[in-house]
Amino acid sequence: MTNPLPEKPEYNLATIVAEYSDEDKARGLLESLRWPNGAVCPHCGESKPYQIAGRPDSKVKARAGLYKCCKCRKQFTFKVGTIFEDSKIPCSKWCMAIALICSSKKALSSHQLHRMLGITQKTAWFMNHRIRHAFKPLIQSGKLGGEVEIDEGFFGVKNKPKMQVVALIERGGEVRTKIIDRISHRNVGQFMRDNIARGSTLNTDGNPRYKTLYLPAVKHDSVNHSQKEFIRERADGSKVHVNHCESYFSLLKRGITGAFHHISTEHLPRYCDEFSFRWNTRFLTDGERFEKAVAMVEGKRLKYRETITPA
Repeated sequence: MTNPLPEKPEYNLATIVAEYSDEDKARGLLESLRWPNGAVCPHCGESKPYQIAGRPDSKVKARAGLYKCCKCRKQFTFKVGTIFEDSKIPCSKWCMAIALICSSKKALSSHQLHRMLGITQKTAWFMNHRIRHAFKPLIQSGKLGGEVEIDEGFFGVKNKPKMQVVALIERGGEVRTKIIDRISHRNVGQFMRDNIARGSTLNTDGNPRYKTLYLPAVKHDSVNHSQKEFIRERADGSKVHVNHCESYFSLLKRGITGAFHHISTEHLPRYCDEFSFRWNTRFLTDGERFEKAVAMVEGKRLKYRETITPA
């Protein structure tokens, strides 16, 4: 009789708080999620570095989690080349911050994070932006297909020019966003052609600009909101609507109104990345979303000066 395989741990918020408040355990967790098949040198890609810390034959006192590459001879930790690089924040607090943001459907403000983790608001603000930066995929996985919806939302300061967020959503699939100042052939048409597969059906509202955009081999259908038409059934039983886009924008706007209160247009893309990540992982558990988030930190270093809003 074979022994049953051990159950995969669930990295939800309760587990993170209960089991990974210890710094060594938290560092080990982040290492294992970044390097599931063992440590890899971030400088040259060598897959067999050796650990300096904890070696009984070592004559040098080294900090925990320090590795050295046997090929390029450089030292590194799991933080190098990630959002954690050069951060003095304990790994246990990074774990809690990522778990909190992954499980907060309508977002978590930096003020709330600084109260919960016992760090300064400035530090919590930067942590939030680093985590949002990790949520942006380096490479988009193919084009959206089937029934695809597109809609736009307006964001910005009252009584000032506002930016538009255009959202493309595949029903049952991903959302992709683009920040624009106005809908045109140049800034929206190319975005749609790059992200919508041939043979798809594009669902829009009554905005006439979408009808003039050229999309090769893509059908177009729309609903007229001005006539109180929000959903229409076709002869084959499929439905025309942009309700998924409306749902996405309702979450984004409620997060801004209820948690952030105000966001600048310079940082708007990262906020969209945060809500897009949660939307794209909506069928996962909080623990699975946490694992996916930590796995996305590779190659995503963000420096503080890159987050400062221009005057």
